[in-house]
Amino acid sequence: MSSTLRPDDRVASAFRFATELVAWVATPWALAPHSVPLAVLSVVVLIGLPTVFSTPGDKRNVIVAVPGYVTIALVVLQLVAAVAAAWTAWHVFAAALVSVLAAVTVVLELPRWRWLTSR
Repeated sequence: MSSTLRPDDRVASAFRFATELVAWVATPWALAPHSVPLAVLSVVVLIGLPTVFSTPGDKRNVIVAVPGYVTIALVVLQLVAAVAAAWTAWHVFAAALVSVLAAVTVVLELPRWRWLTSR
C-alpha cells in the first residue's frame, strides 16, 4: 500500500457532486418515459453503489472496501450517466453545459484517480 497522502480534492469534490446531482436528476428523467421502474432503479444504483462501495482512505466510513479502480469506475458511471441522460432528455444547451461540467470534473479528478490507483 502506498504511503502517499490523499490529495486535497475539495474543488474536485464540488464538481464531482454537481455532476452526481445531474446524473441523479437527468437519468430518471430520460428513463421515465420508457419505464418508471427503470427510472427508480437508476437512482438507487447511482446513489447506492457509491454509498456502499468505497476505497479505504478515500471516505471516512467504508461499508464495503473496494480497490481504487472500482471507485474510479463508479465516478465514471456517474459522469457517463449525467452526460448521456442530459443529451437524451434535455435541451442541447443544457446537455452541452453538462458535458463541459463532466469534462472539467474528469480533469479535476485526475490527481485523486492517480492516488486511488497507487493504493
